Amino acid sequence: MSARRQATPPSRKKPQPRPSGPPWWSWLTGPIAQQTLAVGLILLSILTALTLLRITSGRWSDAWLRALQFLFGWGCIPVTFAIGWSGILILQHHLDRPIAWRWRPVVGLELLFFGLLALTHLLLGRRDPWALLQSGWGGGIVGWALAHILTLYLGPLVAGLLLAAVSLAGMGLALDLTLNDVREWLSRRPSPAPARPPAPRPTARPAPPPVSRPSAVPPPAPEERPVSAPPPAPTPPAAPARTGEVPTPVSRPAAQPVLPPLDLLDEGEEIGLPDEEVRRKSRIIVETLAQFGLPVQVVEVRRGPAVTQFGIAPGFTERAGPDGQRRPHKVRVSQIAALADDLALALAAPSLRVEAPVPGRSVVGIEVPNDRVSLVTLRAVMESDAFAAMDSPLAIALGEDVAGTPIVADLGTMPHLLIAGTTGSGKSVCIKALATCLAMTNRPDELRFVMIDPKMVELAHFKGLPHLLGRPEAELERIPRVLRWVAHEMDERYRKFAAAGARHIDDYNEKVGGRDPAQRLPRIVVLIDELADLMMLAPEETERTICRIAQMARATGIHLVVATQRPSVDVVTGLIKANFPARISFATASQVDSRVILDMPGAETLLGKGDMLYLAADAGHPVRLQGGYVSEAEIQRVVDFWRQQLPFWVAEAPWESMMPAAGPLSSPSLQDEEEDLLRQAIALLRTRETISTSYLQRRLRIAYPTAARLMERLEEMGLVGPPEPAGRPRRVIGGEGPD
Repeated sequence: MSARRQATPPSRKKPQPRPSGPPWWSWLTGPIAQQTLAVGLILLSILTALTLLRITSGRWSDAWLRALQFLFGWGCIPVTFAIGWSGILILQHHLDRPIAWRWRPVVGLELLFFGLLALTHLLLGRRDPWALLQSGWGGGIVGWALAHILTLYLGPLVAGLLLAAVSLAGMGLALDLTLNDVREWLSRRPSPAPARPPAPRPTARPAPPPVSRPSAVPPPAPEERPVSAPPPAPTPPAAPARTGEVPTPVSRPAAQPVLPPLDLLDEGEEIGLPDEEVRRKSRIIVETLAQFGLPVQVVEVRRGPAVTQFGIAPGFTERAGPDGQRRPHKVRVSQIAALADDLALALAAPSLRVEAPVPGRSVVGIEVPNDRVSLVTLRAVMESDAFAAMDSPLAIALGEDVAGTPIVADLGTMPHLLIAGTTGSGKSVCIKALATCLAMTNRPDELRFVMIDPKMVELAHFKGLPHLLGRPEAELERIPRVLRWVAHEMDERYRKFAAAGARHIDDYNEKVGGRDPAQRLPRIVVLIDELADLMMLAPEETERTICRIAQMARATGIHLVVATQRPSVDVVTGLIKANFPARISFATASQVDSRVILDMPGAETLLGKGDMLYLAADAGHPVRLQGGYVSEAEIQRVVDFWRQQLPFWVAEAPWESMMPAAGPLSSPSLQDEEEDLLRQAIALLRTRETISTSYLQRRLRIAYPTAARLMERLEEMGLVGPPEPAGRPRRVIGGEGPD
């Protein structure tokens, strides 16, 4: 047995499994093959058109043309254009230009094409169909087959009527006509019996005011002010009967107001990193990584307003292999990212962020803070070519990236934005810059703001802006009803869309607003400066209302911008995050908060004061930006500019009718409510030894001021002790309250 074992050869090497790679036909679906196919289709279309015009001739080209004519007859002409157009669409798709497919025109063109082919054979080829086929200019074999089958089973008369109806339906779908459009066209036709001369016709539909933009806007004359007429004064109170509508202003000026000029905003100054400082920091980065055995090379430097990004390319290190020979090995990206703290120490930087790798480039980005931060103003971004190329009424200027390139976005495609960060990091400035940008590019009849400001001081500078509905809401008891009105307005708009046969707000304004400009619906942007206070007051109702609006309000032109300084899971819940794909994170206190808002770390290393990470809705990685800054003086100048043009523009809060009847605190209803809360608070005291105001707020689901008043009353009644130092809970003394 031992001899047999010795005779056996040494252990055989197990056959290595073949690497599982992509199948051999995968190259057919690659971008190169698709681009080659697109170019081939375009060339084939050009060759077919030249052969059809008898400009060129050849054995293969003539055979190809005869095949098309045999199949489609005269339809070879539109087929030639369709081949070329399909190639152009494929190339457009590969140039990162999304194609907006609409099924109605495509289906309509197909129905019209095949219906006309069959009608050609039905009308011209009934006696000798094959002669028409051989001529090459009939309906082709496709038209003959359709006409023959329909004639065989339905008869020539019914087949002709059916094909004519299909052709008309295809023409209507191709032109994007609906039954409502046909009814409106028939209703606008003049009646055959002229009853009266066209004198009353102008009174039925007055002509809209001319759209003129004067270079200078003079103040309105006193005799032309619409408020001087007393009869329109009692009409506004009748409007709040329907709470789901945005109230129209009391009066509109005769001339179209002009947009504010960019001269109202301040200019910024650019402070770039000097070349000597760039060379010094590049040398420190290379030497520091070389000391840890990681050879790298700085291949590019991108200078931004707040940070400078050094793009480094990993080198090669030599290591001994299993056979003892030394072979070069590429430096891993994770090795560089693990030395972020050592690089920050060597560069004497307060914080340092490593982007490994930079999306779209084969480098590792090391973002080092500048010694002096450049002020990125809102005007600098709005004057850029990127903002001018953004053809959208909801274009917003965000800031500049690490290379100093202006970054803009479209709020309509987000369609909602979530902002988070610690106190003083720049959230409120970002919201004010966003609102100022939209106010400078939209008129009050095109865009409205609903501002919710529990802090009471951040959005107060926009008071008097004609775009604002009501005033910035700051009372926590009123805010849930404001959000409820927004949801009601969304439902009301969907009902209007259904009645008009429109799909979204632009379609509705084009169909209905084209006939009656007074029926046009403005877009609504809801700005919420602090979400944590609302979630503490009524978490279930706030989350349910915000999620419902975020899920359905895009088509109605309603968009949410929500900010919070406490990005925890009980404030930014999973449902809210799922409905806000576009997010902005300013500096956070910990990596946990960064993961809550961005689903990845990185925000904890930001510098603050406008330094942010912007995660677009269609992007997988955030982009670091320095947000645009707008001062209170700039906001006031913009508000004053609009108030000079529209001094009597009144936009009352449409949710006032949903509010409870206002009254003094000593009213019987409010007294009963506070006494009920006091009884509940006393019941909580009987089971505890200490109690705090925040505990009452959480258990009773009330606002902090109400909980503080209850605590003061409990102290006056002798049931709790005086306030403890360092914010500790108060001691429960005991006693019985009123029943």
